[in-house]
Amino acid sequence: MAEQKTVPTTADVGAFLAAIEQEQRRADAARLVELMYARTGEPPQMWSGGIVGFGQYHYRYASGHEGDSCLVGFSPRKSEFSIYLVGIYFPDSTDTARLLLDRLGKHRMGKACLYVKRLSDIDEAVLGQLVTLSVTKLREHYAWTREPLGKH
Repeated sequence: MAEQKTVPTTADVGAFLAAIEQEQRRADAARLVELMYARTGEPPQMWSGGIVGFGQYHYRYASGHEGDSCLVGFSPRKSEFSIYLVGIYFPDSTDTARLLLDRLGKHRMGKACLYVKRLSDIDEAVLGQLVTLSVTKLREHYAWTREPLGKH
């Protein structure tokens, strides 16, 4: 079985955020940390690939593939933020997610995340609702633990 690509690391979140060169992107990243922490109750943790994640869950697919991932997270990519909200793609949450996304503001969707250039382009309250929806659906669908990865 293939080795999991996205895993938690011991890198320091504060140092990662401080290294963001552009001041506005650094401020937006700090605001995303505040928003996601407030909505999840989970502290930020660095994951491989430059992802700041919050919480974790263990997934297992019918194919037998399994692994661990953060409940929600983001990565300040070169031209935009990737915001990871896997739970909004579940069939029982897509209608609600679609209504929220219609109100979010300027963004584009990917396979498992949404892309935002800057927080001033979107409604942060709506983003907060999307974060809550995603976390709720992931906690309903997968075994959720606060234990460190590898100990469950």
